[in-house]
Amino acid sequence: MSLSLASRFARREMRGGLKGFRLFLACLALGVAAIAAVGSVRAAIEAGLQREGAALLGGAAELDFTYRFATEEEQDWIATRATSVSEIVEFRSMAVVGDERALTQIKGVDDAYPLVGQMVLDPAMPLDTALADHSGNPGAVMERALSDRLGIAAGDTFKLSSKAYHLSALIVREPDSAASGFALGPRTLLRRDALEGSGLLGPGTLFNSKYRLTLPQGTDLDGLKTAALEQFENSGMRWTDARNGAPGVARFVERLGAFLVLVGLSGLAVGGVGVSAAVRSYLNGKTGVIATLRALGADRATIFQTYFLQIGILSILGVTIGVILGAVAPMLLSPLIEARLPVPARFAFYPLPLIEAAIYGLLTALAFTLWPLARSEDVRAATLFRDAWQGARRLPAPRYLAVIGLIVATLVGLAAWFNGSWMLTLWTLGGIAGALVLLVLAAGLLRLLSRRAARLARGRPRLRWALAAISGQGEGAGAVVLSLGLGLSVLAAVGQIDGNLRNAISGNLPDVAPSYFFVDIQKDQIGGYTERLENDPAVSRIDSAPMLRGVITKINGQPADEVAGDHWVVRGDRGVTYAATPDPDARLTEGSWWPEDYSGPPLISFATEEAEEIGLSLGDTLTINVLGRDIKGTIASFQEVDFSTAGIGFVLTMNPAALSGAPHTFISTVYAEAEAEGQILRDLASAYPNITAIRVRDAIDRVSAVLAGLAAATSYGALATLLTGFLVLIGAAAAGAQARTYEAALLKTLGASRRAIAASFMLRAALLGVFAGAVALLAGVLGGWAVSRFVMETDFTIIWPSALMIIAGGVLATVLAGLGFALRSLNARPAQVLRARE
Repeated sequence: MSLSLASRFARREMRGGLKGFRLFLACLALGVAAIAAVGSVRAAIEAGLQREGAALLGGAAELDFTYRFATEEEQDWIATRATSVSEIVEFRSMAVVGDERALTQIKGVDDAYPLVGQMVLDPAMPLDTALADHSGNPGAVMERALSDRLGIAAGDTFKLSSKAYHLSALIVREPDSAASGFALGPRTLLRRDALEGSGLLGPGTLFNSKYRLTLPQGTDLDGLKTAALEQFENSGMRWTDARNGAPGVARFVERLGAFLVLVGLSGLAVGGVGVSAAVRSYLNGKTGVIATLRALGADRATIFQTYFLQIGILSILGVTIGVILGAVAPMLLSPLIEARLPVPARFAFYPLPLIEAAIYGLLTALAFTLWPLARSEDVRAATLFRDAWQGARRLPAPRYLAVIGLIVATLVGLAAWFNGSWMLTLWTLGGIAGALVLLVLAAGLLRLLSRRAARLARGRPRLRWALAAISGQGEGAGAVVLSLGLGLSVLAAVGQIDGNLRNAISGNLPDVAPSYFFVDIQKDQIGGYTERLENDPAVSRIDSAPMLRGVITKINGQPADEVAGDHWVVRGDRGVTYAATPDPDARLTEGSWWPEDYSGPPLISFATEEAEEIGLSLGDTLTINVLGRDIKGTIASFQEVDFSTAGIGFVLTMNPAALSGAPHTFISTVYAEAEAEGQILRDLASAYPNITAIRVRDAIDRVSAVLAGLAAATSYGALATLLTGFLVLIGAAAAGAQARTYEAALLKTLGASRRAIAASFMLRAALLGVFAGAVALLAGVLGGWAVSRFVMETDFTIIWPSALMIIAGGVLATVLAGLGFALRSLNARPAQVLRARE
């Protein structure tokens, strides 16, 4: 009976329309729309990757070998199962034109390439024509970035090692570029047989061979993958198929999407503050109605159910609007989004991300509205005759607190389940909760400080009026600090993280990083290479080490991925070296090094931090596949390896007898004065044209470009959160407009001028903005420090330009939000206002 009566009351209450709930709907819809849009774009990219998987991969399946080509037996196995096969080789080298040199990613292809998709060139021509011989020089095509760097155009010649090639055209679109992942240099594509005689594919050279397959219709990819893994179990082969043609891209999109959804949840939390404020303001206006209903015999349950039904219907409406916006906006903006994406996307209606956003929205609305709704039970009939509700308890009953806690726990659990990362979810939502607690405490502290400061500002009436208003019992100060502060906190944290990442990549590393990283130095070249550099006074340091690539296939006899999960050390091949003595700069943390002349069973020294993450101990065994041969070694020691210096660092070092017989090359880092770098590169390139030089500054710049895109994406999410906070701020200003009008009327009656009152209003807004910005900065700096220190594992320093912009933004936002409503208050006539309050 109570619910039936409450539903009748709710219907009658809602006949007045949505007045008073525009802020409620806007905050909820904007937060849900942001999450739905991010999820829809992620789903579109995933669908595009899946649909275009074969084109991205360049075939239905790919078998990848490191440091070697497939044997005849392996090629026979491949040929018997495929309808067609394309063999590709990829490696890095130096493209040379006169004295100009540039790092390039070489792709050597055969006549069957590409099996799937179409190569687009400028000028337009078939790939076969472009790669044919021209005046005795093999043809090649390259990306425009490389031709611009070398200063050449179609028709010119360039060298790879000691062999000349004819540049026939520039690459406009390479169908399988996404499958190659991140590259340190632009692409050069030529025939594999054109590499003969170049000296670029000698024994031990760092290269990958890939075998792309087209398969008969209806082939069971799962079954074929299982058969391939069994057939090539100890060969170091890696399998990829069209179901995930660009695994690196897919993994990046998945993780970036999960992070942006969590940033969106921050925006939804800001919107929740606005939702709570809107409900509180609405119920304050209904105090007389509630008191009348209580006087007529309505019990607490009926009152609560009446307004719970209203808010529930409006919440569903707000979530629905947000879901529609989040579904429609990506499709409307799809041409712009696709133009910026390096991978295909298939924009359509995807229910799952919309359902996820709707669940987040409903749970957030419930959590933030239940608190003010629960207080409606405290309104008594006596409120009709005296302001009894203002003295009611501010906390709801314990049962409501328990329900709110359960809702928050459910929200956290679902967020972790949806994005697949408990750690990231707990860090993000824990940071949001911590920021909310900090802001609530800060709002209380602000009122306390303002009350005391008002007593000291007796000779400054405008400042005293502003401080007295901030310290009042109304919740205007709390709403401003919460709404604006949380949005600015997210933006401040993103700014600090971005700034510190840029410092770590572009600022700090060059001070300690080498000038060049040289690879593919042959055994018979290392002596002459070292002699050239040791006799150069501009060179301060040379580090060299033998280099092989190996795949950790087993840990203590068990498959490595079952023991270490998705850890980067067991995901693909890793650099492996050997050494008779430990590196002078390394520090053994456990165990001991082998004797210099040790020739017994293979021993391993492993990086300490990575070993702890995987769970390795002294005496554990690792099976490493090197060039198709399994080497089983025992961990004899752990050593600290610093990968942050851009110098030589190996996660795994073995004793010389275990690896020295395998074909391999050397890598080296050179620390030299900047003005000598060019001459060093020219001398070494002339003497050893097969050596590849990677300029560390160029590599850092390419990594920085990737980070810039990531920072831009997170900044967009943070700006959406800030926009929601600004809407909440406008709502808080609107809710306090009546109080400011009454305040202005009283001050005018007492003789205050319009200018003095306006100055007081502006000063109040500025003080609130400064305080909200300062608290947000503190929360953002703490969040940025935590992420930089424990997630990114980089040093942290406060980025002051970003920090000062946050405070300036807080002041500007509060002043703009309060300015419009202040003008209306100043224009009201005191007599009408005071008469209406009688």
